[in-house]
Amino acid sequence: MTIIYLGIDPGLNNTGWGIISKEQNKLSFISSGVITTDLKTSIEKRLSIIFNELNKVISLYDPQECAIENIFVNSNNLSSLKLGYARAAAILTIGLAQKSFFEYAPNLVKKATVGKGKASKEQVQFMVNVILPKAKVTNEHAADALAVAICHANHSNLKATK
Repeated sequence: MTIIYLGIDPGLNNTGWGIISKEQNKLSFISSGVITTDLKTSIEKRLSIIFNELNKVISLYDPQECAIENIFVNSNNLSSLKLGYARAAAILTIGLAQKSFFEYAPNLVKKATVGKGKASKEQVQFMVNVILPKAKVTNEHAADALAVAICHANHSNLKATK
């Protein structure tokens, strides 16, 4: 049985998305991309763009399960708030599509992909390309989204075997 996963790396400026499949223990790349919004556009329009574009991805690939990276709270409260908006738009899209939803901490995603929770963006991108050789990902946001999907595919397997 093949399972299709959607991973999301939320961001108000750039929301990465990645689609992978898993058959038995083999992960395969399907597609990835980045939803980019213009800084000069109003917040409601930017959130609408994220919602509409993720909705297209979900409609096209019909993933069984969706995973998203948890918020990394930094010292800039406004940045954290804007990230929360993007996450909310993504979660709403998933909910309205009636898909299963899972969340993972950034350090767990890095550990599942690279082997260490403090891995750099470059290390994540490198390992995503190793794990999914057909991906050839050159964008950090798409790589992070694929890493979220990889993390969930591996963790959902562990949950199923217990």
